[in-house]
Amino acid sequence: MIHRPCFDNDKYLEEQSSEILSRVKNAEGRLYLEFGGKLMYDHHAARVLPGYDPNVKVRLLQKLKDQAEILLCIYAGDIERRKIRGDFGITYDEDSLRLIDGLRSRGIHVRGVVITRFDGQPAAVTYESRLRNRGVDVFRHYRTKGYPTDVDLIVSEQGYGRNDYIEPSMPLVVVTGPGPGSGKLATCLSQLYHDYRRGLHPTYSKFETFPIWNLPLKHPVNAAYEAATADLLDVNLVDPFHLEAYGATAINYNRDVEAFPLLKRILEKITGSDSPFASPTDMGVNRAGYGISDDDVARYAACQEMIRRYFRYRCEQVMGLAEDNTVRKVELLLSDYGLTPEDRPVVSPAREKLRLLEEETGITGECFTAALELKDGTMITGKGSDLMHASGALVLNAVKVLSGMDDSFHLLSPAVIDSIRELKRILSSLPLNLDLEEVLVALSVSAASSDAAASAMSRLTELKGCEAHLTHMPSPGDQNGLRSLGINATSDPEFSSTRLSSD
Repeated sequence: MIHRPCFDNDKYLEEQSSEILSRVKNAEGRLYLEFGGKLMYDHHAARVLPGYDPNVKVRLLQKLKDQAEILLCIYAGDIERRKIRGDFGITYDEDSLRLIDGLRSRGIHVRGVVITRFDGQPAAVTYESRLRNRGVDVFRHYRTKGYPTDVDLIVSEQGYGRNDYIEPSMPLVVVTGPGPGSGKLATCLSQLYHDYRRGLHPTYSKFETFPIWNLPLKHPVNAAYEAATADLLDVNLVDPFHLEAYGATAINYNRDVEAFPLLKRILEKITGSDSPFASPTDMGVNRAGYGISDDDVARYAACQEMIRRYFRYRCEQVMGLAEDNTVRKVELLLSDYGLTPEDRPVVSPAREKLRLLEEETGITGECFTAALELKDGTMITGKGSDLMHASGALVLNAVKVLSGMDDSFHLLSPAVIDSIRELKRILSSLPLNLDLEEVLVALSVSAASSDAAASAMSRLTELKGCEAHLTHMPSPGDQNGLRSLGINATSDPEFSSTRLSSD
């Protein structure tokens, strides 16, 4: 596997801030900038573009903080059904609170939270009260009457006029949300409507990292975006409006292209003048393509991300969380790029470890293994046992290798393991073998009396960004442990237990 960066964050910051400031300068009133993708902890971008700082967008806002404030949008329906952000395993509403804390700690002003498509949902009302009790301004936006066909009704007091108006205080208003469908565009348009009614003349732009408009349509980095949004069935395409207006190729995606004629009509209705945009690509301020410093690395990393997404959706499929069409979409992408699941380097070692273990024990369907690749290419494997899950054994084996310890050396004190198992027995917590989170606790306790355990624990940070594969779906404790260590883990779509309830 290639382990070198391919993205220049400093060049990207310079290019991106210059482009945004140029838009702000050209705006007669203020600029409403719709921020797509993840504002903080953009791990998809970091996986696809090695070297990309997951928080580079926040660094960008810090550069602009004297001119910028944040509006955070969250769809009331996502609050109601407790939609989960996959890379953190937390709900969108909790992620929004985390985002507010992160922005405030960096000196970036959060103007407030907009609950979009509000219709009195009980969970949304509770969330609204929770925010207000913590001193956060909250605004309600409703389903837009007449959308998407009746532009006259949309741009009226019965349409955007029903929404709460958010009085901005900065020339740049960044409108973002925890994920797709948060209502960011509708919030921007509603604000434009209210501002124009007040005699102001703001403008709108969009900041979306993927697809990258100045990379080829079939570039793997853009294909990885399709894989990441397979559940939305997004498709990358050449922007036909841009091609017609300028005779130049630019890459966009189907939802933006399909929405452009309507969006253009709405903008013209709000402003009373011709739209300044000839294409959806014109609206964008994305300069990520100029930050790529090694195209070969980016191509390889993007192909690996497509395979990761395949495993993720396959697991979600067997859990009833993903549609068959989603899996088929990613399978077609892998086929288009000549990829197989086994092209992920950690997959075959994990499965081979399982095959050998089943041969050794004569037991099938009850053995579980895992593999991890260190940054220097060393492949580590681990197996499940009566004492611990395969993920726990894998991490312990990895830190032993990093510490130069013999594989036969036992890092964990038997007394500590027995004590945790006894506690689980008392609490009727099954199974009794330790998951990764419990293994990490046991390692920290052992480190208090063992220099070797303390040395091994200090090497855990070196696992961040490493790749791993499990021959079974991880338990919640394994999943949380892998996530906290920053390990990019995938798994085969096999349940680790016949128990129907969570471990």
